[in-house]
Amino acid sequence: MSRPPRMPTRQGGPGLGGAAAWVPACARATADLGAGAMLARAGRRQRGAVLLILLAVLSLAGSSLLMSAFGRNTLESRRAQRTQLLLAQAADALTGYAAVNGRLPRPAVSATDGRENPLPCASDEQCTGYLPWVALGIPGEDAWGKRLRYSVTPIFTTYDFRPATTVANRTVQRRGADGELSYVAGAPTCTMVARCPPLVLLSHGKNNYGAAATGIEQVNAGVGNDDETVNANATLHFITRVASDRPDQPGGEFDDMVAWVPLQKIYAGMRATRTLPN
Repeated sequence: MSRPPRMPTRQGGPGLGGAAAWVPACARATADLGAGAMLARAGRRQRGAVLLILLAVLSLAGSSLLMSAFGRNTLESRRAQRTQLLLAQAADALTGYAAVNGRLPRPAVSATDGRENPLPCASDEQCTGYLPWVALGIPGEDAWGKRLRYSVTPIFTTYDFRPATTVANRTVQRRGADGELSYVAGAPTCTMVARCPPLVLLSHGKNNYGAAATGIEQVNAGVGNDDETVNANATLHFITRVASDRPDQPGGEFDDMVAWVPLQKIYAGMRATRTLPN
């Protein structure tokens, strides 16, 4: 059997005598070079650390100035972003609820009781109220401490709907800069072809309308905020648009946040769990 080839050694000269003479000298030179390199690297690291500290100090100082100048707007912006996430979470929770239970939940008992109302909601008015946060296992209020609103097509809270024939009836319109309204969810007439969403979610935002977690309703202090008033009283048709604090704009001041779930998404979740009726 042939022997495996030996790996070459790093001896510097022929025989042991040459290796003994070469290795210590090489080691000393390598040690000197290594020490110099280590000192150079240490110096670079120290200079780098100083630069990082300076950058951190400058960043903190800049952040402090920005927060001082725009702190209030930044806080409100963060609350708006958090409310958007809460609305998205609620939409996902409602989709999941329908997938598991074969129907959408009814609104909450009240602003202080987040359980699903045990009584059937036979009308659009009865099926408009607060998000049943306890039944869904999620937060029930927006970033301003107001309860999220929830409006759902009555038949989808039962087991009597049929995908081939049942029509959802919620709509959402957007008001443009020109003041005109256009449909972003649904249509003037909801049909099997022009499908409308089965549910709408609403945050009243910081100002005007809405109920706190204690159940106390916020008084509408706005003047000419027609679009917010529409949403506060809506059971079928809702309005969304860019937020504005100017009462002279079409629809008045506005900070509502509106979300909805397409009927196809509800059906897709139910189909995946085999809870969709025939």
